Amino acid sequence: MLRSHTCGELKFEDVNKEVTLTGWVQKVRDKGGLIWIDIRDRYGITQLLLEDGRSDSEVVKTARQLGREYVIKASGKVIERVSENPNLATGRIEIDLTGLDILNSSITPPFTIEDDTDGGEELRMKYRYLDLRRQPLRKNLELRNRLSIETRKYLDDQKFFEIETPYLIKSTPEGARDFVVPSRMNEGQFYALPQSPQTFKQLLMVAGYDRYYQLVKCFRDEDLRADRQPEFTQIDCEMAFVEQDDILSTFEGMVKYLFKTVKGIDIPELPRMDYADAMKFYGSDKPDIRFGMKFVELNDVAQNKGFKVFDDAELVVGFVADGCAEYSRKQLDKLTEFVKKPQIGAKGLVYVKCNEDGSFKSSVDKFFDQDALKSWSDKISAKSGDLLFVLSGEKDKVRKQLNELRLEMGNRMELRDPNVFAPLWVVDFPLLEWDEDSKRYHAMHHPFTSPKPEDISMLDTKPGEVRANAYDLVINGVEIGGGSIRIHDRDLQKLMFKHLGFTDEEAQDQFGFLLNAFEYGAPPHGGIALGFDRLTALFGGQDSIRDFIAFPKNNSGRDIMIDSPSIIADDQLDELNLKVTV
Repeated sequence: MLRSHTCGELKFEDVNKEVTLTGWVQKVRDKGGLIWIDIRDRYGITQLLLEDGRSDSEVVKTARQLGREYVIKASGKVIERVSENPNLATGRIEIDLTGLDILNSSITPPFTIEDDTDGGEELRMKYRYLDLRRQPLRKNLELRNRLSIETRKYLDDQKFFEIETPYLIKSTPEGARDFVVPSRMNEGQFYALPQSPQTFKQLLMVAGYDRYYQLVKCFRDEDLRADRQPEFTQIDCEMAFVEQDDILSTFEGMVKYLFKTVKGIDIPELPRMDYADAMKFYGSDKPDIRFGMKFVELNDVAQNKGFKVFDDAELVVGFVADGCAEYSRKQLDKLTEFVKKPQIGAKGLVYVKCNEDGSFKSSVDKFFDQDALKSWSDKISAKSGDLLFVLSGEKDKVRKQLNELRLEMGNRMELRDPNVFAPLWVVDFPLLEWDEDSKRYHAMHHPFTSPKPEDISMLDTKPGEVRANAYDLVINGVEIGGGSIRIHDRDLQKLMFKHLGFTDEEAQDQFGFLLNAFEYGAPPHGGIALGFDRLTALFGGQDSIRDFIAFPKNNSGRDIMIDSPSIIADDQLDELNLKVTV
């Protein structure tokens, strides 16, 4: 090794040791008689010291040639630092330099490589290898590494078997769009990159490997946002000879283990919430339960009072924001503008202030007297000093709109503390959802999800009311993962394909390998997949997963560092029997 120590490990106890450090120049401060150099590596920063007239003149000469991000090797004695820096792990010592070698020079970087950089996001992504030198990103990747190690420890202790599944697979019509790969040796045919290893892990259950897991790369060709990337990592798991409670218990144990070992936090037993209740009381299948503001339906006290907006609505629903009656007209106007944004789509917002003197002031005083507003307040359990928000419209739409307002109020009232964690299981999802464009039902999760046994009889008569044996893990309003008990019976799987609009021939063509496997003794089985990138970002207290991935794509799905995707050469296209027209 070129170094004896890293730049983050020397302490006061190392004073008088002769050491050699290697790393990058963070900063040089030349005060004429004294020169200080901050040397940085992945582990931290150490200060180097030179004194004109005392230190070796050649070493001083070399030091004055240094620039930011030069790679250097520095030797000297550890001494006590005169002015301690409490912000550095090495802040009580510095190195009195006796030797200095430039291992490589550097041009001036396009942004400062410091915790608070001056580089914009696109610029930092273009020079990602420089951005990764910054301590915040290093800490993010360190967290990711720790989570992956502890995940494997837990699953290994639970007798899970890590098995790799293929990346070049068959394209299927369900779910998001596939990334496809042309086959040179099979003209006109294509592989798909896996959106998940779903069918392979089910086949592993048929094969007798009753506890499988994999930290696996998956691919989806879909529009991107802060918590999505075209390629992402899952903690992918499957278990045989289990029921839903067995899976929830096992992975609740993993969640508790990860919080304890990585964050030092004890998580209580995870509550379970029916999908129907999540939608009714929070307007979301991934409710943030760190705070209240549960929805209350107001149809019986708000309708038939001559206010057409309410009278014509399928649902009138609201929630109470504790202690917010003092909100100004300007604040309330901004909230009204918020719910009217196109991505939310509400036509307006009704509010009621519960004044300290017991009176009420609302945006609909023209239509509702004090007694009527009191009935709202009583129904919603508001108290003096509180503020009521009410929306109306179609059931599904208005609940989703009110959910957006609830989350916005949670932010404004500082109730969404990233250091507080409130996980829960959402269970009993609908098995199918109707798609207006295709005029048919689609699987809400995937076509291998088992219906609740007691609901199977409704598949032919009331398919929209059939519940799935499915569950999601939600933490702080983020869907971290989901899974289900799978169908393991060939006839039931064929019935499911029928209700998804597949002919027998289409089902056999797409999934014949799975249906055939079910004829050879498939055990009852189920599993779950957790979004590893999202889980890491959550542990890191951030919404975006991008800075927890070493080399992410931008919002257009491009890697602007290597300029990908890109045009390929004509001879490559010819080999693949493809022709691109622009």
